[in-house]
Amino acid sequence: PIFHQCQFYKSLLVLDLFWNRLTSVPKSIFCLHGLLSIVLSGNSLEGPIPDYFGNTSFLEVLDLSRNHLNSSIPNSLYSLNRLQFLSLSSNQLQGTISMDMTNNQLSGHLTNQLGQFKNLSYLSLAQNKISGPIPSSMGKLSSLKFLSVSENQLNGTFPLCFGQLESLEILDFGYNLLEGVVLETHFSNLTRLTTLKASHNRLRFEPNSSWIPPFQCRIIELGHWHLGPKFPQWLNFQKKLSLLDISDAGISDVMPTWFLNFPTQIGYLNLSNNQLTGEISYLNVRCIVDLSSNEFTGPLPRVFPPLGHLILSNNSFSGSLFELVCNSSNGEWMEVLYIDRNLISGEIPDCWNYWRYLGLLNLESNNLIGKIPPSLGYRDLLVLNLRNNNMFGELPATFRNSTSLMMLDLSENHFNGSIPAWIGDKLSMLQVLSLRSNNFGGHIPRKICDLQYLQNLDLAHNNISGTIPKCLSNLGAMVNRSNHSYSMHRSTIISNFFYLSALLVLKGREDEYSTTLGLV
Repeated sequence: PIFHQCQFYKSLLVLDLFWNRLTSVPKSIFCLHGLLSIVLSGNSLEGPIPDYFGNTSFLEVLDLSRNHLNSSIPNSLYSLNRLQFLSLSSNQLQGTISMDMTNNQLSGHLTNQLGQFKNLSYLSLAQNKISGPIPSSMGKLSSLKFLSVSENQLNGTFPLCFGQLESLEILDFGYNLLEGVVLETHFSNLTRLTTLKASHNRLRFEPNSSWIPPFQCRIIELGHWHLGPKFPQWLNFQKKLSLLDISDAGISDVMPTWFLNFPTQIGYLNLSNNQLTGEISYLNVRCIVDLSSNEFTGPLPRVFPPLGHLILSNNSFSGSLFELVCNSSNGEWMEVLYIDRNLISGEIPDCWNYWRYLGLLNLESNNLIGKIPPSLGYRDLLVLNLRNNNMFGELPATFRNSTSLMMLDLSENHFNGSIPAWIGDKLSMLQVLSLRSNNFGGHIPRKICDLQYLQNLDLAHNNISGTIPKCLSNLGAMVNRSNHSYSMHRSTIISNFFYLSALLVLKGREDEYSTTLGLV
């Protein structure tokens, strides 16, 4: 037997047994755990590939080509996460192949030899540093069902060869540098496609208005493509859609009626950063809606449970908040409500009792008047932003209950009274407190100094008198950006988009900034 005493060969790095007459892989080599390269090509190896290769965890090169190996590829080969070269050519292997190399440090270009893996059914090279074009040989992967090359640095055009992948069900090439024009023929044979993720590329897709896609997708992500100026008519034929992202897609059109009457309830809808116009009477979306930065007008749309995130920022919605807030079923599951930078008028209604999961409320830059409703203080908010309205009155005592509040921005209103001392006691999680440009009077309570996580305190342009508490110098979080030790027990509700924004004013210059403040 070869290497029957492993201790004498434990420092061996390269094993080359090329062009011999071996009929099986010697088991004794699998005790050589430090091997970097094993070459057994050109032998007469028979039977299945041994599982023992999974023990050689440092292996970078494995060449088993030109043998008589059969059966399928064992899962143990997929655990060799340092492998850089694998050759199994000229054997009698059967079955399908799965290859998952997600989240590594792979670099360089994709080889044209990928097309040789005719039985490859699953290929993920996502989250690496792969650059260059996608090789046309990938169109030969006739068994491929899953392909992800997302979050790399791939450039060039979107190859026509993808239209040949008749077995493909999931395609993800988002977050790359691909550019150019995508044609209808790119999708001509993708009849089994259920997931198309391709956001954050530089691609343009303007099919004929009569084009009917050959697929029925559940997930479509084409954010940052150029799909406009007309609203994509071909989406009318996607009857199984549950997630749609066509944000920042150059669409400047009226929201079509057929889209509002979609036959299925979409789970996630992102139409943000377009120039969509018109009124929206209702939204039949199950989980998350983002219509921000468009040109929608009219009253706020009706929504239905179990909608959790409603983001309507930076539009021209007008009218009252009453119907949205006081219809008890609307707020039953709502976690995030952003209606900032619109034309909403009237008072904030005092019927927040049913909004038991509300965490983020942003009503900044509207035409709101009146006082802060007491019932809002009973919601365990993380963020409350009422900046730049025409509101007045004092901060309700019910806000003593908002013990999870991290951002409170009441700036640019007409609030009055003294700054409550209980802010320092009860709102101990505050990181942003902005009361700028109001009518607050009295002195700065010393209890403010107890806000150990406070990073932004703005009390300018009020009627505050007295001395500045010396203990403000103890607010170490303003200079120390180290990770906080406290547990964010409700951070799961803020999903992937949560940020805190505040207005930082230095020497008369106003800068809006966004920061995760160590939360995500």
